[in-house]
Amino acid sequence: MFSETAIKELEETKTRYPDSKAALLPALYIAQKEFGWLGTEAYEVISTTLGIPKATVRGVGTFYSMFKHKPMGRNLIRICTNVSCMLLGAERVVDFLRRQYGFENGSTTPDNRFSLVIMECIGACAMGPAMLVNDDLYGNLTEKTIEEIFSQYR
Repeated sequence: MFSETAIKELEETKTRYPDSKAALLPALYIAQKEFGWLGTEAYEVISTTLGIPKATVRGVGTFYSMFKHKPMGRNLIRICTNVSCMLLGAERVVDFLRRQYGFENGSTTPDNRFSLVIMECIGACAMGPAMLVNDDLYGNLTEKTIEEIFSQYR
């Protein structure tokens, strides 16, 4: 269930836009903040609140990579595997994460500390291989720097 606070935030967000469709992305962020991910209930409440078909809400929610579609760990790791990062060693980074942490794309560590999503691009080509941990950007990754970075996220 959405909390009263989240419902009020959705209603208030709706009033800031001339068209309810324009409030859809902010509404999806509110729902993800509330639940940690977007599921059926979130899509239904947003659809009802904004008066937008549920299929449209779900379509937008699943289009963008910043939205989670299942429960994830406390920290979301997004590794770039596009051409620039791959040429600079992203494959080694992904292999290290598999060996060291047992990660597969979309998996979560047993302690629920991290989830991994392999991305096509995170927009950090000049500092590849690169990753985001939550909203924090890290580049020029090595096995050593990855372990140092992960130690910050307890």
